[in-house]
Amino acid sequence: MVEFMQSGVESDEVRALMNEVRNLKNTARALRDALEQAQIDRERSVQEAVREAHNEITQLKATAGALRDGLEQARIDHDKAVQAALAASHNEIAQLKLACEALREAMEQERIDKDKAVQQAVAAAHDEIAQLKATAASLRDALEASRSEIDHAVQAAVAAANDEIRQLKDTTSALRAALENGRPKGA
Repeated sequence: MVEFMQSGVESDEVRALMNEVRNLKNTARALRDALEQAQIDRERSVQEAVREAHNEITQLKATAGALRDGLEQARIDHDKAVQAALAASHNEIAQLKLACEALREAMEQERIDKDKAVQQAVAAAHDEIAQLKATAASLRDALEASRSEIDHAVQAAVAAANDEIRQLKDTTSALRAALENGRPKGA
């Protein structure tokens, strides 16, 4: 009768250990799932940052194209104005000296204005490039910080999981030892 009661106690202990092993497996599976989800989230973040950078580059290319087209149109308009002025001067030979002088002054002023406009456009383009470089650097820094935070979180989760697994192994060993110490010598 005593052996039957001991067998029942051992069976309960074995059942408890089996439940604990099953719980440990569930915990490990949950940690693995969380780790996989963290990696998926990190990959999504990287893809989103790349997509945003690509969209910004596309917009900047479109802006540069529009500026180039506007400059070309201004050059065409300028050329048309010069041709019209020259045609008018040929038709009015009697006023050629006055017209030439006026055109020379107008062209000089136009050249100065054009040079100034080109210099302003170049300065604006340099400023925009500097801003784009700063934005790219800022995005790169933010991406690196995000990666670092994610890596740190993953490492912390892995360390915590390893610590918990070690503790559970220690507990299992202690329980096994206690179970073996609690058995009768002949059993």
